[in-house]
Amino acid sequence: MYAKQSIAVQSVINGYFDGIYRGDTALLGEVFHPQALLCGDINGQPYFKTVNEYLEVVRNRKSPQELGENFRMEVLGIEMLGNNAIAKLRVPMLGYDYYDYLSLTVIEGKWRIMNKLFTHREPAAQ
Repeated sequence: MYAKQSIAVQSVINGYFDGIYRGDTALLGEVFHPQALLCGDINGQPYFKTVNEYLEVVRNRKSPQELGENFRMEVLGIEMLGNNAIAKLRVPMLGYDYYDYLSLTVIEGKWRIMNKLFTHREPAAQ
């Protein structure tokens, strides 16, 4: 059972990565719960969005793929307990080195992202 759940969580995360990288709002809409919230900071400024507001942002920007960026997103860790999971991700894109914490849960038999908490680190000096 755990292996099956783990594969399902990884599938949602892969959809999240692919959706962000390609700017695919339909795919992102599938992996996020419709009532999901996103919050964090960009350049020290608070960022709060509903999932619909976030999808609009993605829809209106050039995707990392369109900009010719390499796909470098990675899973740093996943913890699961019952029908809940927390994923720590590194999402370098669009000039930022983002770190995302996603909370996921099973709703109506399907894993979905319920919340995204994020920040970024400044790139190391060259």
